[in-house]
Amino acid sequence: MATKIEPLMTVTDLEAMPEDGNRYEVIEGELFVSCAPGLTHQQVSMNISFLIRSYLESYPIGLVFATPGLILTELSGVIPDIVFFRHERSQEIISGERLTGAPDLVVEILSPGAENIRRDRIAKRQLYARHGVAEYWMVDPEKRALEVYRLQIGSLELVATLKDEDELNSPFLPGFGCTTATIFRK
Repeated sequence: MATKIEPLMTVTDLEAMPEDGNRYEVIEGELFVSCAPGLTHQQVSMNISFLIRSYLESYPIGLVFATPGLILTELSGVIPDIVFFRHERSQEIISGERLTGAPDLVVEILSPGAENIRRDRIAKRQLYARHGVAEYWMVDPEKRALEVYRLQIGSLELVATLKDEDELNSPFLPGFGCTTATIFRK
């Protein structure tokens, strides 16, 4: 008996998706669909973007973008919540209006739902590791916690779980620091 093999989705297939308010991503040929982020998600995203952008005003070492298209292969095109990369890496990462290489830092803010959490905790973390993202922040608004993962021998490994007044910093943003509570401020 033969097993039916489903065709893989490609980044090109994403261009044909409807403009219906959903977020379409393809990871290793598998389509992931999520609803537009809720207000809490957007507030956290704005807070992090503002904090990094403010840091970059004093330390102009790179660029930060919210929800950019990130195409890593023909079978993997995603929309991270926030990315940062150093200026010296711009030419290897930017292609037209999209990013096509691994940023130094990727931030994903967890949305409710098992499928959303599986996508960010497993599929995207593995994808980002495979393509060399050096640091990954996974932000959980429900738990008011932030997990920091760093690339170690081809895998993004958990190095810290931060809450409340714990200080967030990064070797990719020298001199940057804020409390975790600041990220969740309304």
